[in-house]
Amino acid sequence: MKRRIASLIGLSFMASVYAVEPAATAAVQLREVEQTYSIDGVVEATRQATVSAQISGRVKAVMFDVGDRVSKGQVILRIDESEANQAVAGSKAQVAQAQAALANAKLNYERSQQMLEQKFISQAALDKARADYDMAVAQAKASAAGAQQSALAHSYTSVVAPYAGVVSARMVEMGEMVSVGKPLMTGFDPSELRIIANVPQYKLAEIGAKPMAKVEVPELHRWLKVASVSVQPSADVRTHSTQVRVNLSINEKGVYPGMFVRTHFVVGKEQKLLIPVTAVLRRSEVVAVYVVDDKGLPRLRQVRLGEATDKGDVEVLAGLTAGERVATDPIKAGMAVSK
Repeated sequence: MKRRIASLIGLSFMASVYAVEPAATAAVQLREVEQTYSIDGVVEATRQATVSAQISGRVKAVMFDVGDRVSKGQVILRIDESEANQAVAGSKAQVAQAQAALANAKLNYERSQQMLEQKFISQAALDKARADYDMAVAQAKASAAGAQQSALAHSYTSVVAPYAGVVSARMVEMGEMVSVGKPLMTGFDPSELRIIANVPQYKLAEIGAKPMAKVEVPELHRWLKVASVSVQPSADVRTHSTQVRVNLSINEKGVYPGMFVRTHFVVGKEQKLLIPVTAVLRRSEVVAVYVVDDKGLPRLRQVRLGEATDKGDVEVLAGLTAGERVATDPIKAGMAVSK
């Protein structure tokens, strides 16, 4: 308490002894503002995915780490392709063998047709030649499909980014053995973010089916632009709360998944006594403003504040009355003196 009194006395003394030019002021106003219901929320990415291995092998190279930005289709990790190369080579050999067998079966079938016309062979022999030819065609198609499968498996040795984004987690190290389905990297698209807020059931009627919302990041003293809001048509059976998704505008800088924010849902209108946030002076436990009198002299006065608005104002709960004027630059006002 003594410390607070000393701070007030010291600041008041500065206001009455030192002088510069008159400070700019703003009126304390009683205005109608939006009444809000505030609740904490968490930021998440609309698009977030974990890339997993689609082929077994040893990790040959890791191109990116946590925090790196990647482009769509860019190779982010490579798996040793030795086994895949052998599979591709074997498939090519099988295709060549099947094509040779097909050519021989076709030639034999055509020869059998000519011999049947000259009555050198029976119809049964021709039918067998036809069956051998059909089997060779089928084997050639199967070999070609196997070659395509081997080529596809070989392409899995180069793991690519499904979309442009930022790497948020890396689960493997170079030289590590991976199997099919093992998670490799997780990433998200920072251009599309949303807020997840769990609203209690008894508040749903107040915020409405199509609520209006504002998002504040208190630690950054920043308000985020909201693109749309949607209320999910289900509730948590344990908490009896409903998830509300607040989609942010595209490319919000300085915001990333996992951050806590405060979500303000508009539920009505109310009268509040407001002053500019820039007029507030905070020194230790002291929250005060410089009230400028009719003679232009600033006098320090302690106040009690409420919530800030997204318009750059803050609510005054006690210490000021409507019509009074406060200095918008408290540092400059603190240097002002009476002559």
